[in-house]
Amino acid sequence: MSDSIKNVAIFGATGMTGKATLPLAVAAGYNVTVLVRDPARLPDDHKASRVVVGDVLNKEDVKKTLEGQDAVIIILGTNNSLSPTTLMSEGTKIIVESMKARGIRKVVGCMSAFLLWDRSKVPARMIPVTEDHDRMYTVLKTSGLDYVAVMPPHIADDLPLTESYMAAENMLKGRAISKHDLGHFFVKCLSTTEWDGKAVGVWGDYK
Repeated sequence: MSDSIKNVAIFGATGMTGKATLPLAVAAGYNVTVLVRDPARLPDDHKASRVVVGDVLNKEDVKKTLEGQDAVIIILGTNNSLSPTTLMSEGTKIIVESMKARGIRKVVGCMSAFLLWDRSKVPARMIPVTEDHDRMYTVLKTSGLDYVAVMPPHIADDLPLTESYMAAENMLKGRAISKHDLGHFFVKCLSTTEWDGKAVGVWGDYK
């Protein structure tokens, strides 16, 4: 656990990766606040210190979520929709503005490994979501905050927590990472400056 970071807000805690990240953050000793549209989608034994019901696109809800926080993890998704969207970039923009107003410096954001690819090689059906991830990355890059832009490959629902995954700046060598290992990396980033200001590929070897 970090000395300077005790309270962490997670946006996207009811998604597949968010549900894996929340218990890992709590186990690491952080007090976790989550913003959720539907609290019923949180597991019964979630152990978040504080649950704010609202929407990431509502500035007041985001402001309320960030009260008393030291850092932020953004795991916004589209619920498997591949349609054009601005949810992730607009949500991130509102979070960043509110972080600056509160003097919160550290943010870990989840995007996609497609941002590390030559755009012409990204599968056509993935382009709309990738474009919004790109807009989200621009928001983080230009924020002036201590951001970590995490760019995972396929996030696997059925692979275990190994804690022995690989991470590299602007590079990816594997095809998958478990949702648990990805969550573990998000939490690990809270207690190190190693990846601040970087785009990071993360992957595991699950033979």
